[in-house]
Amino acid sequence: MSEKKKLSRRKFLVRGGIGTIGVVALGTYVFRNPMRRKVYELSETVVPPYSGAGTEANLWFEVTKDNQVVLYSPKVEMGQGVFTGIAQIAAEELDVAVEQIQVVAAATSTGVIDGLSTGGSLSIASLWQPLREMAATLREMVKGEAAKKMGVGTSSLTTSNGVVSGGGKEMTFAEALEGVVEWNLPDTPELRPNRQYKFVGKPVKRVDLMPKIIGDPIFGMDAEMPGMLHACIIRKEHIGATLKSVDTSKAEQMPGVVKVVKIDDWVGVVAKSFPQALAAKNKLDIEWDIPKKWTEAEIKDMLQVGKGNEMITQKTGSALDPEEEGVVSIEFTSPIGAHAQIEPNGAVAEVKDGKATIIMSTQVVALTRQQVAEALDLSEEDVNIIPTYLGGGFGRRLDTRHAIEAARLSQAVGKPVKYFFTRKEEFQHDQFRPPTHHVMRGKLNEDGLLEGLEHHYASGDVVINAPLFPAAMNTVLGTDLGAMRGGNIQYDKVPSHRAVQWHTTLPFATSSWRSLGLLANTFAIESFVDEMAIKAGKDPVAFRLAHISNEGNGKRLKAVIEKAGEFYKDGVTNGRAMGIATSIDAGSPCAQVVELSIENGEIKVHKVTCVFDCGIAVNPDQVKAQCEGSIIMGMSAAMHEKMTIKDGKLFPTIYGPYRMALMRHAPKEIDVILIEGADKPLPVGEPPLGPIGAAVGNALRRLTGQRLTDLPMGLA
Repeated sequence: MSEKKKLSRRKFLVRGGIGTIGVVALGTYVFRNPMRRKVYELSETVVPPYSGAGTEANLWFEVTKDNQVVLYSPKVEMGQGVFTGIAQIAAEELDVAVEQIQVVAAATSTGVIDGLSTGGSLSIASLWQPLREMAATLREMVKGEAAKKMGVGTSSLTTSNGVVSGGGKEMTFAEALEGVVEWNLPDTPELRPNRQYKFVGKPVKRVDLMPKIIGDPIFGMDAEMPGMLHACIIRKEHIGATLKSVDTSKAEQMPGVVKVVKIDDWVGVVAKSFPQALAAKNKLDIEWDIPKKWTEAEIKDMLQVGKGNEMITQKTGSALDPEEEGVVSIEFTSPIGAHAQIEPNGAVAEVKDGKATIIMSTQVVALTRQQVAEALDLSEEDVNIIPTYLGGGFGRRLDTRHAIEAARLSQAVGKPVKYFFTRKEEFQHDQFRPPTHHVMRGKLNEDGLLEGLEHHYASGDVVINAPLFPAAMNTVLGTDLGAMRGGNIQYDKVPSHRAVQWHTTLPFATSSWRSLGLLANTFAIESFVDEMAIKAGKDPVAFRLAHISNEGNGKRLKAVIEKAGEFYKDGVTNGRAMGIATSIDAGSPCAQVVELSIENGEIKVHKVTCVFDCGIAVNPDQVKAQCEGSIIMGMSAAMHEKMTIKDGKLFPTIYGPYRMALMRHAPKEIDVILIEGADKPLPVGEPPLGPIGAAVGNALRRLTGQRLTDLPMGLA
């Protein structure tokens, strides 16, 4: 990068050098299972670098005339606070105040396109290095232009709050860049050491706070285009049903209807308003081909350890014989789960003059552009995806094929079209969290320590067959990396330990749900380890610590357990009991202690203490809020949420019957303690969701003497 390059435009052009590493690279290991298993283990703790198109001239920053900085973010904001965090990171090296930075989600027309998605808790962690480098480089470019205008040497200049000073003169960044159309790209300057940070590590107010407070139209559902029409699409209700025939005559005669469009195996109604489109949709005379009516029992029978495709994802020592004396086996299950995010999916699309413009909530901007371009036979450069704020994501917006439907409807009527799912459609056509089945096995030695520990788990698709990872990836990887998340044994001092995954594709769509397999896997493993500690007569904190080495991330994992252990008390006191659980996800270890009781026949969680190590907490308040959100969401899934199958249909289809945690279920206290065990930011959004289900179950075990093994947990 020492060679100087001429760059045009006033906007900063990103230089190359940001690595692109995809999971396809794991294919180099497919020829030897031991090596592949090592990669699988690393995939649970290593943060991949940002995988955007950083080797091309992509625009990230723009300095406006009023000396504000616009930062075009390749990551979207769905409530996790990413925009605030990256504003802090950029401000640190740019030498501007956080308040001077406006963060916007980058439309694909800007050239700032993330190669993967916003997900996996990787936004801050993956942008940490490249964003600082780009901000520092821009700062030096501004100084270079200011030096020319001031007639002084660059080395004599300093920057602060968007102002360049030196030689008794000063000018704003905007003044320094005024009239500049070409400049030299300098070498990347040395980045500031942690001790000089002014914004990173501080509780800065969220940059998206005011728009949400005053109700600005910032979400996908708020989007509009001049002259737009509205659409509804008929969707199947039975699992596996296909469209057999449709009579559109009645619908076409309904008030406001512009056109009824039949494309491939779906039918859309376009009208002047949404109520008119919905009313006309209900007049479609549809005949469905329903091969069979699935039952919940059939799904459970399909999804069993020992059925489907087997992959050993971890293997050390010898396998346990389940028939051998002293071997303990316990089975655990988790149900189908809905995302149930507030904002349903949809898009506003305009296809005109060989180009497509789509405004929508999506976690996969690049993939959406690619899919729309392929469906409409356009070049990707002629498709502009404009991402908005997301009214909840949690993995649901990794599938944005409805953008294609909105675009095709626009193409059919020659006007912009707004199409959104109804709530019933959102529930029935979710990309669900797959149900799981787990068999845990373990054996204690004469000293009351584990000599063997095994996790056998069956799951539906998580990343296999999902939008980001097509079915062909199963051949390359041999396993579903999403289902595996949290599935390997973290107790590496157990002489014999292993994890075995059984993968089955279910007859309805399943995919990524916040934390992927982490919640269900940790529930099984940590509940079982707790049971073995009870069987051994050991303190659950000491029992865990005895089975973790100081190798790799073991030292950091032990640190959060030890700290959480300071708040744990065994036994039952005044009708309350505690439970502890831990996990490490994407390199971020977390331990949680739950204190609960039973009131009026219901589980009442009073307090959760969460000890979390995400390395550098760019915004501690933001990190704590993410921990609190994960804990509440995890409690909701572990204690309330469940989709079922009735008459061949997924049910429920509305809030209410789909039980979720309410305000009265929230703990009175959630105490988050942050440990900085690494010198860089690590994933935050999902790791704290791992331990909560098991911690609740472990507290109930001590309170009632009963080991609950099925999610959602409920009292008999």
